[in-house]
Amino acid sequence: MDGTRGKRIKLRENDCDKVGTLTEIVENILLRFPVKSISEFNAVCKQWCKVIRTPSFTKKQLSLSKAEPAFILYPYVDDDTDLYLVSADGILTEKVSLPRCEDLSFLSMICSYNGLVCFTNCPWRPNPETTKVEIRICNPATRKIHLLPEGSSSEEEPTVGVAFGPSDYKVFRIFHPKSDSEDTLPECEVYSPSTGVWRGIGSVPKCPMKSHNIFVVGKVYWFLPSEDDHTIAGSILSVDMEENFQVIELPEEVTAHAFLVNLDAHLCLVAIYDDDLIMDIWLLKYKNETEYYWERICSDYIPYSTMENTDAAAGLKNEIFIITSEHYFLYDIGRRTWIELDFVENFQRNCPVIFSYTESLLPCNGVMGPEI
Repeated sequence: MDGTRGKRIKLRENDCDKVGTLTEIVENILLRFPVKSISEFNAVCKQWCKVIRTPSFTKKQLSLSKAEPAFILYPYVDDDTDLYLVSADGILTEKVSLPRCEDLSFLSMICSYNGLVCFTNCPWRPNPETTKVEIRICNPATRKIHLLPEGSSSEEEPTVGVAFGPSDYKVFRIFHPKSDSEDTLPECEVYSPSTGVWRGIGSVPKCPMKSHNIFVVGKVYWFLPSEDDHTIAGSILSVDMEENFQVIELPEEVTAHAFLVNLDAHLCLVAIYDDDLIMDIWLLKYKNETEYYWERICSDYIPYSTMENTDAAAGLKNEIFIITSEHYFLYDIGRRTWIELDFVENFQRNCPVIFSYTESLLPCNGVMGPEI
């Protein structure tokens, strides 16, 4: 009997070890699936659901997904709120329809990072003295959307930017408070999902040209308008997660066709010079926290005429995705080669935007479940 009891206890210990090993095996298998499939696996069994809903699984999935980044394209058409995913080699892979966005007008995609994108739109408002902007954080892979609460009243359309932390994000909203003085500076308020409310942080030196922004290594970047021509970028405004603002001067005179891109975790400036048919790519480098300089890493001829407008640009590792009024191009910086893309689906576009994109399970409300 004693030998039998000892054997039974040993078997139970082995069974426990097998359960632990099986959980790891299940996790490793699930991590290899697309996010859409992983979301569906939640309903398969309780064990899978527990594994998928842990923060550690979300972080591991994001780490694996970063090895295969892509592009996310929004054509910006009033009656179409669909997004398009494009692989790193320029192949249109998926069309994504966001839920509860079908009836929204003037929807703009302003940034993308770690699988989360931010949309803004200006709904109709009966009071013409103020401008309301709705802000939504969306995850195209999970089809989840988080609508932020309304911010402070603004006389002009506010500018929005998003800074993304390891487990949270901050939304910066730069607005124009009502004032009788022409010298009143724009003010900024910050929203964090951990608090769920807007918090004022004071005035800012200047107001960006538009909400289109790039987040790179802890900082949000917007274009600031030139003093001579407000339709052309004159400098850059940045803010970090600690809410410190900085104005960055541009390397040279920049045309209207200038774009900020995230190129392999570096802020780059892509400038198209129509008269010379040349594209310059500049890399921002920091000597320390406040001192910086620009390095031109590439200068090459563009393969299209000045009759075409350059509408959008995005960076991905060693490539630049260019959208013109007539064409789509991928430019390889190392090889100095242009590839014209021919998408199977020819969708209409008005003012397209494109960003680098990494599929993830990150929640739109910034709240991840507990570990198990």
